[in-house]
Amino acid sequence: MKNILSVLRAERGWSQADLADRLGVSRQTVNAVERGKYDPSLPLAFKIARLFQLPIERIFFPDEGSGE
Repeated sequence: MKNILSVLRAERGWSQADLADRLGVSRQTVNAVERGKYDPSLPLAFKIARLFQLPIERIFFPDEGSGE
């Protein structure tokens, strides 16, 4: 799954650690989600969407090459 999490984070001047603190997860989790190495759980995806005040589908979208 692809996402624009790093763009949203950068627009706010937040580090990965800043975002992790706001979400209650590790910096490594934020890094893995941003890189598409880890798909967030549904509760975490909703938490991210609420934090950025955007619908989930504006942040996360299928990776066209993965067959999702």
